[in-house]
Amino acid sequence: MRYVSTRGAAPTLNFEDAMLTGLARDGGLYVPEHVPTFSAEEFRQLRGLPYEDIATRVMLPFVGDSFSEEELAGAVSRAYRHFGHAARAPLVQLGPNHFLAELFHGPTLAFKDFAMQLIGQLFQMALARRGERVTIVGATSGDTGSAAIEAFRGLDNVDVFILFPKGRVSEVQRRQMTTPTDPNVHALAVAGDFDDCQAAVKGMFNDFAFRDEMHLAGVNSINWARVLAQVVYYVSSALSLGAPDRSIDFTVPTGNFGDIYAGQTARRMGLSIGRLVIATNRNDILHRCLTTGEYRTTAVLPSISPSMDIQVSSNFERALFDAYGRDGRAVAQLMDELRSSGGFRISQGALERLREIFRSGSASEDETRATIRRVYEETGEIVCPHTAVGIKVAEEHIRPDAPMVTLATAHPAKFPDAVEAATGIRPPLPARMADLLDRPERVVEVENDLGRIEALIRERARR
Repeated sequence: MRYVSTRGAAPTLNFEDAMLTGLARDGGLYVPEHVPTFSAEEFRQLRGLPYEDIATRVMLPFVGDSFSEEELAGAVSRAYRHFGHAARAPLVQLGPNHFLAELFHGPTLAFKDFAMQLIGQLFQMALARRGERVTIVGATSGDTGSAAIEAFRGLDNVDVFILFPKGRVSEVQRRQMTTPTDPNVHALAVAGDFDDCQAAVKGMFNDFAFRDEMHLAGVNSINWARVLAQVVYYVSSALSLGAPDRSIDFTVPTGNFGDIYAGQTARRMGLSIGRLVIATNRNDILHRCLTTGEYRTTAVLPSISPSMDIQVSSNFERALFDAYGRDGRAVAQLMDELRSSGGFRISQGALERLREIFRSGSASEDETRATIRRVYEETGEIVCPHTAVGIKVAEEHIRPDAPMVTLATAHPAKFPDAVEAATGIRPPLPARMADLLDRPERVVEVENDLGRIEALIRERARR
């Protein structure tokens, strides 16, 4: 299995190298040269298996010879052994033909744990085998950062620097990043928004002297291994509802497009996914793009669903690569236009190919609050604001002949203020996190300046 860049000018790599490299040297994102496919019978054979077994079988063809089946199975087992639900990603029925996939039973209470816990295991194996160490840098709109810190904290051959937008994440999200005491993890509060943090991370990777000096590795969803791990819960959810013998729709609250691109990958593998519905909050660039064909950035507006407060959706580049017939030069031109003028127009043919797969919708702040309140009153389920965005949009796209699965991306206790304002109930943190708000914080505030951020990382990394 080989991996190519979406911009067509970077070296082709195997899975392990693509995982450790993160962002391609031409600025693109790695994708598999071809997507392995499963027959209907091969999918049927996965029914009823434990989540870990499904994960190993689904991911193995993508891994190639980088890890043996035994190594991969061991990594998967270790990654998910501390999840708080035996099913790992259980389904809960909300209403007729509408289900929630609960993806918040991991150690940091968000869907990012599915990928990050596994990447932590795979990184450890690869670095030990190579005798190398790396400096992991990542940008977060709230959940990636804590998941990365939890996965890599305390490791001798890894330093972790997570950039998050100061004042634009929930208190629980912030404290999950700033309270670990391990000397190899660092939380950096950047004076800006998530797009500024993400731009800084990409800037570090494109500064090849700094990148090579610090042995940078990335764990944002720019990393293909992140996307691959998320493919699995689409498969497990669909199988539980009758796939491959019936079509299943999914609605995904998304900002950076990685989670829903995992669904597109599962669909390309042959899984019987009908519609993939993009759910956005007030920062609705993806919905506007699918509606008009114009991808045009505006100011990032703070919201009660902060993990979706994004205008530059990195993983959308992967979907564009597919929509443009895997023409790396065309994608590179679009990304140049985005950088120089703040947007681009998608060709009619590419837009039609995107619309064959994706639907979209958005939820305002008031609609999000109303959905949290209504879901609680009607079902007793308490959902986080991101999940509420997904539910609102999903309800606009439910079909009578296909189950709809909305991804519940985070535990409501990560966003207690928004949930309490909508329902009057303040959801408690799990017992193991009960003292989170009392723990001392370790955080460095930094200007939105690439040179200053690089200097800080160079100074604090334990090389």
